[in-house]
Amino acid sequence: MYCDMFENLRMTSGVPATIKQLIHTLWSSPVAWVRLWCARIRAELLQEQLVLILHPSRWRLRWLGLFTLVGHPLFGWIWGQWLPQPYESPALRAVMGTLGLLLISESITNDPSSKLSARIFSVVFWIQLPVFFSWMYLCNNGNTVWLASYCAMVLIYYHVTDWRAATLGTVSGALLAWALFQVFGPAVPPMSQQQFSINAVVIGFSWASALLLGLSSANLRREHLQHTLTTMGIMAHELRTPLATMSLIGDAVRNEGRQIKEPGGGQRLDQLVVRLHTLVRNMNQQIDTQIANARLLRLPTHRESVAAAALLRNVVKDYPYRNSRERESVVLVLRKDFSFESSYRLFAQVINNLLKNAFRALAATSSAAKPGDLRIEVGVLNGYGRIIVTDQGTGVPPELQARIFEPFFSTDRGTGHGLGLAFCQQVVESAGGTIRVKSEPGRGAIFIIELPVLR
Repeated sequence: MYCDMFENLRMTSGVPATIKQLIHTLWSSPVAWVRLWCARIRAELLQEQLVLILHPSRWRLRWLGLFTLVGHPLFGWIWGQWLPQPYESPALRAVMGTLGLLLISESITNDPSSKLSARIFSVVFWIQLPVFFSWMYLCNNGNTVWLASYCAMVLIYYHVTDWRAATLGTVSGALLAWALFQVFGPAVPPMSQQQFSINAVVIGFSWASALLLGLSSANLRREHLQHTLTTMGIMAHELRTPLATMSLIGDAVRNEGRQIKEPGGGQRLDQLVVRLHTLVRNMNQQIDTQIANARLLRLPTHRESVAAAALLRNVVKDYPYRNSRERESVVLVLRKDFSFESSYRLFAQVINNLLKNAFRALAATSSAAKPGDLRIEVGVLNGYGRIIVTDQGTGVPPELQARIFEPFFSTDRGTGHGLGLAFCQQVVESAGGTIRVKSEPGRGAIFIIELPVLR
């Protein structure tokens, strides 16, 4: 309802809404408007992915580390020798500069998107920005130099990390610096009321500006991702045209085969037609996967009652197996059926993604697939429906298990795009459920889906 209201507000019969229409909508539906914005803020705070390193890359980390390593000693000399400021500490500056070595180290720059890199990056910038600058601001009694420096710090902090992390870091860093100042800080005269008011206004303006820029940057990144995914969906749709042509050719070949008088000729052509239609089915399966992945950030909200047993039977029956051995390796165990609320089509795609990943893991092992290597179980435990997909493939390393549901993260970087499991998680969570993995390298993987049961 609220999204429709917002869209109607933005576009009316193809023409952008006027200011008058905007005011009318706000005045006529104030409660709806407040709820809309509350939902948007809640989504921004809790549902959007936390990106601790904005635009992570090896050279970005190196340049930031070099700036830290050189910048602190340089400004230490400026404020200590050239333009002396009270309480400038060469030793403290040296410690802050040394933190830059952590950002330059190979263990961090080799994989900027890893959790270790994000944690070290966050700690380094939290210490050298809000903690250090708040400490120096308090020690220097909020003078002009450190007022300007503190405001610049806030803008830099929101530029290098997620706005939520920057907000939390700014507040926690200031509180820690204030506590340390109460215990270890020098005795400085209190600020005058006028100076305190001026500093509060300037810092407040700087913080509000940084917050606004951080929010707009997050929205821009989300729009870029949405455009990329939409492009993928368009490209996948375009593939349907040649596939339709292939299907028509297959029908024509079959018709021609029926007219062949040579013994066995028609049968051979029918076999070719079957192979051609299998190819079309396989490619359509891949297209459906890409279209579903392209909707990762805007899944349909319609609901329907889905019977787990029927869903699994149909998916297993219709899956485009590459050969009979793959088909024979799948065992479906129905312990207890249950129904849940979701989209049948989207959830079928979830199971398809899990099967595709399982077959890829099985193909990577040294032995040929055999019956039971891919096991699917349906049951109910503690009031929750469970779908368990178990394979005897290569498994998932423990250090990667926490990241496999992240968008664009793939354990198979040669062919994987890293959207399949992210899509699975989105669909399962939209149904009120959870999905997790248990795995040991070389001993396969177990994906467990738990869903609330319809009563």
